[in-house]
Amino acid sequence: MKQFVIILLVSLASLGCETKSGDTKKQFFLPPATTYNYVTIDSVKLFYREAGDKNNPTIVLLHGYPSSSHSYRNLIPMLATHYHVVAPDNLGSGYSTHLDPTTTTYTFDLLADYTQQLMDTLQIKSYVMYMQDFGAPVGYRMMMKNPKRIQALIVQNANAYLDGLTPQRQDFFRTAQTDTSEAKYKFLYRLTGKDAIINQQYLFDLEASNSNIQSPDAWTHDLAFLKSESDREIQVQLFQDYNTNLIRYPKWQTMLSEQQPKTLIVWGKKDLKFNADGAKAYLRDLPNAELHLLDAGHFAAEEKTRDIAKLILEFLSKNAIE
Repeated sequence: MKQFVIILLVSLASLGCETKSGDTKKQFFLPPATTYNYVTIDSVKLFYREAGDKNNPTIVLLHGYPSSSHSYRNLIPMLATHYHVVAPDNLGSGYSTHLDPTTTTYTFDLLADYTQQLMDTLQIKSYVMYMQDFGAPVGYRMMMKNPKRIQALIVQNANAYLDGLTPQRQDFFRTAQTDTSEAKYKFLYRLTGKDAIINQQYLFDLEASNSNIQSPDAWTHDLAFLKSESDREIQVQLFQDYNTNLIRYPKWQTMLSEQQPKTLIVWGKKDLKFNADGAKAYLRDLPNAELHLLDAGHFAAEEKTRDIAKLILEFLSKNAIE
């Protein structure tokens, strides 16, 4: 199996240098630079991060709530050593346009449509798809339209089975859609606030002894895009639409069973919202999938970046996607 070596340098003095130790030269291997880009589609600006040689296979990283492509800032350079990597911000998230939610209703259909248009505009005809959290309903909608474009799936705490949701969690999503009371709206709105983002998202499934492994950069960045009422309303509307994903789970499962995509499942087993039973459930339809339960929570790519990068590179090499 092809061996991958990723060397991340923290010393500016050593960047791009060769040094001699006796007769031995040390060669430093640097990841390619990440670029920060916009594409305009129907007067909407979609932001994406990109790195790596475009002649290599493409990995598309689809982010979750409450984040953006920023959640992959550390993973991108590790993967870009051997792959072309594209990480978009959803419409209404991060640096992408935040259309006014009083005139635009935010749904996962809408997010998937714009993300697919971005792929078409960038002329990315086939790709490996990495999904986390909200990334799953966006990604599976894209896959349903043209499953042959997907070379492989990387599933990271990305639900497609009710097994991964407790009855209480299932009820949360159902009532978010069906309960139109002001009290319910205020409850959902509070979930987009500072305390909820920090303590009910990023630190929720971490123990006090290891809370320092979660970078505050993550929630600081997210909260910068959740300052206004309209920004928070966008996320409330997506909560209200989320039950449409649970309704579609059987169709997604049928698609997976019929298509049998090469699949790597890397799941933070401490995730209390999308629990590990949701990871194991994939094996019913994808018995050949590779499953790894990591000692991490919902934001495993933040906690176990190097572990996930290594698993991805090894998996894609074994499956001749290189």
